[in-house]
Amino acid sequence: MKRCSTCNRTFTDPNLRFCIDDGTPLTDVEPDDDATVVTPHNTQDDSWNTAAYQPPRSYVPPGGEVKRRRRAWPWVVGLVGAFMLGILAIGIAAVMLVPRVGRRVEQAERNANRRAENSNTAPAPESNSNTNANVDAPVPTDHDQVLTQLKDIENDWTVANLNADKKKLDQILADDFVGEGPDGQPQSKADYIRTIQRDTSVDKWDFSNLKLMLTGDRATLTGTITYFGDRKRTYDFTDKFVWREGRWQSTGSVVKELGTSGVDL
Repeated sequence: MKRCSTCNRTFTDPNLRFCIDDGTPLTDVEPDDDATVVTPHNTQDDSWNTAAYQPPRSYVPPGGEVKRRRRAWPWVVGLVGAFMLGILAIGIAAVMLVPRVGRRVEQAERNANRRAENSNTAPAPESNSNTNANVDAPVPTDHDQVLTQLKDIENDWTVANLNADKKKLDQILADDFVGEGPDGQPQSKADYIRTIQRDTSVDKWDFSNLKLMLTGDRATLTGTITYFGDRKRTYDFTDKFVWREGRWQSTGSVVKELGTSGVDL
């Protein structure tokens, strides 16, 4: 007789080695054991077959199902990829924005410098600049001071002539200005400004023999101007001025090239 140590069943078939219920190996016991005895069917009966042995299934306690561990590396790869894309986007934005910011800063600096220059270039009370004058300023009476002022005006006038700066000429010439045209005929301020042409052949110039005649609010300046550039040209000139609206304004001008008939410059 044999007994299963798991289910405690006994079997009388000497050929059985494993329990037919749970597959546990059988152990030999004494015949007088009171345990349940399972008597197998007659082995001679062809209608009964011994159940085939099935190995025991692994025991899984309730709620003890094995859960799959989620893989962490896809998340790590995704985070690294997102970080790299963010860095790339920031780099592209920096490449596009930094030049613009630099240009704006540079433009702002230039504007600030221009404002500073404009604030630092205001004319002094006795400045010879023909702009921003005090309309209530009295007529200068000092000969040397007036000569310096008119010489500065002559320089400004020459620059305006060479550059055809009509705005500057409008400030220098009085409204009743009358000059001598190329044909020797009188030339008004409007005609003078309308017909002025730019001259790029002059590199520099020089004044000489300046003489001033000052009478009250009227002044007459005579002298010689020599141009240096493509060729040397020398002119004698007589310019008349009046003190009006706090500044000197030209009321007339006659220019004669040395050795030729008079022409307007």
